[in-house]
Amino acid sequence: MSEDYRDYVAARMTSLRRTAYLLCGDWHLADDLVSTALLKLLRHWRRVSAMEDPDSYMRRVLLRCLLDERRRPWRREVSWDRLPEPPRTETGVPAVEHAEIVAALAKLPPRRRAVLVLRYFCDLSVEQTAIELDCTPGTVKSQTARALQTLRDILGASSEGMTSHG
Repeated sequence: MSEDYRDYVAARMTSLRRTAYLLCGDWHLADDLVSTALLKLLRHWRRVSAMEDPDSYMRRVLLRCLLDERRRPWRREVSWDRLPEPPRTETGVPAVEHAEIVAALAKLPPRRRAVLVLRYFCDLSVEQTAIELDCTPGTVKSQTARALQTLRDILGASSEGMTSHG
């Protein structure tokens, strides 16, 4: 393993984990996705390290790993609507808001969710997102608009049912 590979991974591990988490909504699966993506990166490190933007390669690999994982038959399991313990957050966002946002993201179709994560979490431009998702900038714009409207609808509906305290 080369020193530059270790440096790259060390510098980006937190960002990779957060990106994977936002894509899938589960810290354990996010860690699995990052591990798989890092193995793929190691196999192709010589070629990837010569790229202008290796981060773009890693985001694409993470997305592909997630899609591959979702296709596996043992992943079609039933999830529970309540967590066994209160959610914790590493981002500093209050846990309730954080959990609501992640739950709302989970309700989006995978492509719309990926568009939002790439545009707003990874801070990619419309054009960069289009390259990552192998689509046109117009598709990114329309998917972003639809995804944001869906999130507004979901979060608006959930906040209407909440009562204020104090």
